[in-house]
Amino acid sequence: MKETLHSSPLIKGLLIALGWISVVLGVLGIFLPVLPTTPFLLLAAACFMRSSPKFYSWLVEHPKLGSYILHYLKGEGIPRRAKWMAIGMIWLSIGFSAWFVVPILWVKGLLLAIACAVSIYILRQPTLEVDG
Repeated sequence: MKETLHSSPLIKGLLIALGWISVVLGVLGIFLPVLPTTPFLLLAAACFMRSSPKFYSWLVEHPKLGSYILHYLKGEGIPRRAKWMAIGMIWLSIGFSAWFVVPILWVKGLLLAIACAVSIYILRQPTLEVDG
C-alpha cells in the first residue's frame, strides 16, 4: 500500500509515537482479554504508513503481529473475538464519556452516533474464523 508520508517532522513524530503506543496496546491485547488486538495494530499500521515506511514494513512483515493486519487488508476479515472486544471497548469508553464527562446534550448525541457508526462498520467486516 502506498500512502503519502507527512512532510512535517512534528506530525511524523506524533504518528510514530501513536503507532508505537498502539503496537504496545495491541501486543498487550493478545494477553489481556479487555484490550482488542486488531484495532490497535491497524491503527499502528495506519500511523506508520503515513510516517515511517521502515516501521510499517516491520509491522506487516512481523511473524506474529503482521497476520492481524494482513488478514484485514486482504479482506479476509477480523477475528470474532477482536470484533466484540473492539465494539465493547468503544461502547465502554464512549458510554462513560457521554454519561459522566460530557455535559452538552448534542455532543453526547454525536458521541453515541459515532459509536453506532463505528460498531456498524466493524460488524459489516467479514469475520475471520481462527483455529483454536
